[in-house]
Amino acid sequence: MPAGTAAPSERVPVGVDPTRASIARVYDAFLNGKDNYEIDREVLRGVQKKAPEAQDLATENRGFLIRACRFLAAQTGVTQYLDLGSGLPTAENTHQVVQRLVPESTVVYVDNDPVVLAHGRALLEENDLTHLTSADIFKPREVLENADVRANLDFSQPVALLQAGTLHHHVGDPDEPARIMREYIDALAPGSYVVISHFLDPENEHSAVARKMEDVFVHSPMGSGTFRTHDELMELFGDLEMVPPGLIRCADWWPDGPRIKPLNQVQHCIAGGIGRKK
Repeated sequence: MPAGTAAPSERVPVGVDPTRASIARVYDAFLNGKDNYEIDREVLRGVQKKAPEAQDLATENRGFLIRACRFLAAQTGVTQYLDLGSGLPTAENTHQVVQRLVPESTVVYVDNDPVVLAHGRALLEENDLTHLTSADIFKPREVLENADVRANLDFSQPVALLQAGTLHHHVGDPDEPARIMREYIDALAPGSYVVISHFLDPENEHSAVARKMEDVFVHSPMGSGTFRTHDELMELFGDLEMVPPGLIRCADWWPDGPRIKPLNQVQHCIAGGIGRKK
């Protein structure tokens, strides 16, 4: 079968191109999901050639997101969530985590990937406090002025804004992600929180594998996946007050238990943190 085609048994939703890799579907492949095609699995295999543990980029990102959502729901009093670049529905989505702890929480997911929108109906069926809308997350004005976002979130009150595993897929001016985040942060009320996870160049013995993975991502059919240093990632938070322990490897951000196994090389290459707007 030619590379980049869907197997006969793979049903393709209307509007989805199975010959072009999708960020959401590639992440689904990294998480051993079923909503991906050969072109997406090709990206996974390419990164695995450089780092066999490459799937831990996705699993550590997902684990960090879940723990961050538990923290926000349990300790901050915030009941409004704007999840940008939400990706394909999987286990323990943002709304499932926060609504388990605070049932009245409202969650708005934003994505413009056709495959995400095609599968998003499952989110909408769970309850009337969970919403999915289409917008380009790298265009803050488009998101902030979106009718569904405005109808369901009150920006005069604190909001938890999530950019989990998204900003490293921005293509173009390397300074643009910081400007994007500045515009989002300016729109938030005091007491709001911002969650960011991002591929990391740890600037140590693991930098080489980070840059090898970056090269594969950028030159793959997906075409994006930038690894930034700790200082570069801190710029994304602007002047927010960082929640302890600050920006740190995802694996080390309030893990669920003591660490027995040492981190592998890939687990050193993705970081996350939460900032609070004063």
